[in-house]
Amino acid sequence: MNKRIIKFTPAYDKRSDNPKKNYGIGSMSIRFILEGKEGAVQVVLNTPFFLPETVEEYKKIGNKNKTQPSDLRDDYKGKPRGFDCWDVGFHSKKKLSYMSKEDENECDILGKCYYDGSSLRGMNDKVAELFMEKGEEFIWNYLEDYYMEVFGKEITVSKEKLGGNKK
Repeated sequence: MNKRIIKFTPAYDKRSDNPKKNYGIGSMSIRFILEGKEGAVQVVLNTPFFLPETVEEYKKIGNKNKTQPSDLRDDYKGKPRGFDCWDVGFHSKKKLSYMSKEDENECDILGKCYYDGSSLRGMNDKVAELFMEKGEEFIWNYLEDYYMEVFGKEITVSKEKLGGNKK
C-alpha cells in the first residue's frame, strides 16, 4: 500500500557544557515521505521556527563566525525568514548498484534500508520555493516523480494524478 507521511521534528535546545553531549540549537523541520512497495522517497524542509529562548543566541553564533545562520538570512523588520530544502532522498529496501552491503542502516521508515540523499538537489529544484507557491500537492507530485526516477516504477497517491483538479 502506498502511503503519504508527514513528520514534524520540533525545534530544540540541546546545548551542554559537556562537548560530547552538546548538540546545539536547531529549528523545526518538516519531512514529507512517500512510501511504496520498493521503498520510500522524502523531502525535508527546514523552517525558521526556533525556540524563542534560542533565537538571540543563534544570531550571535552566526555573527561570531562572520556568517549569518542560513535559517536567519534575509532578516526583515526583526522577523527571521528562511525556508530551505535540506534533503531530497530515498530509502531503498534493496541495495542499488552503486551501494555496498555496508551502506545498509537502521531506518525509521522501513526498519532497515539503503539511503541516499542530496540537499543540492532540493536547492537546484527550488523545492521550498515551489512548495510555498503551490502548496502540499506540489510535494506529493514531486515525490511521485522522484520515486519513478529512483525505483523505475510509478507510484500514484496524489489528487492530481488520481484525476483531481489541476491548478
